Amino acid sequence: MTQQRLDYAPTPVVPVGLRQRRLWFVGDRYAALRGYLRAHRRTWTALRGLREIVLVLAVYTLYDFTRFLVSGDVDAAMAHGRSILSLETRLGMAPERWLNHVVAPHALLAVPADYVYATLHYIVTPVVLIWLWRRHKDAYGNARTTLMIATIVGLVGFSLLPVAPPRMLPGFVDTMSQYANWGWWSSAASAPRGLAADTNQFAAMPSLHVGWALWCGWQLVRFGRHRTTKVLGVLYPLLIAAVVMSTANHYFADVVAGFVVVLIGAVLAKLFTTVEWRMRRKTIRLPAQSTPAQSTPA
Repeated sequence: MTQQRLDYAPTPVVPVGLRQRRLWFVGDRYAALRGYLRAHRRTWTALRGLREIVLVLAVYTLYDFTRFLVSGDVDAAMAHGRSILSLETRLGMAPERWLNHVVAPHALLAVPADYVYATLHYIVTPVVLIWLWRRHKDAYGNARTTLMIATIVGLVGFSLLPVAPPRMLPGFVDTMSQYANWGWWSSAASAPRGLAADTNQFAAMPSLHVGWALWCGWQLVRFGRHRTTKVLGVLYPLLIAAVVMSTANHYFADVVAGFVVVLIGAVLAKLFTTVEWRMRRKTIRLPAQSTPAQSTPA
């Protein structure tokens, strides 16, 4: 009886290069970090929430800080405002004067419009952010980035192109000044009494009131589960657009520019998210380990 010889293929030796070792190292550390975060989920959630609050407050602070950048360029701001109104008139797209003349004489219309202009962008926008954070966390990051980029683009616009609002030009009625006794704002701006100097009155182009409202409406239509929520998402930016023009705080061109900055924010946020996802996938992807070859008896 002869002994049958079995030949097995030797296990291949796979050289581990520096790049592979780095990928394995990063992968191990990433797995360990995920395990740690799962064990401390509440702490991590609280830290993320604190980070989001800081980011939002930073954007609002930056929005208010822009007054220092354009406070001394009054002549240029007035000239830009007259040029925008003249261009709109030639194109037949200047509804702000008509809306202002309809609303301004009637306190029943003007005072609610003034309150909407002075308050809602500080209330609705954070509420929608919190709603996304709690109910739609997967979409929150991209939505928040869109809002922040749109705001930063708007702030750049304020700095490069200071524009006096319609209420500073002849033929318009400053409803917030006319009905200042009905609210907390001063007769010079929408800021509380005594703080008019702390408000950038030349931040007309683009209208971030409209931009933020459009962003809010977009999220409500996109993620709202009820028809009422979606309808509110459509009506809210339209309401804000009508309010900013009827109170003589923005031109029709500012409204269009507010839509544009949100579009820019959405495109750039999508680009950043795609690049980040690809980098993360490339970093944590581990090389496939080779397995010993199976051999069959000769």
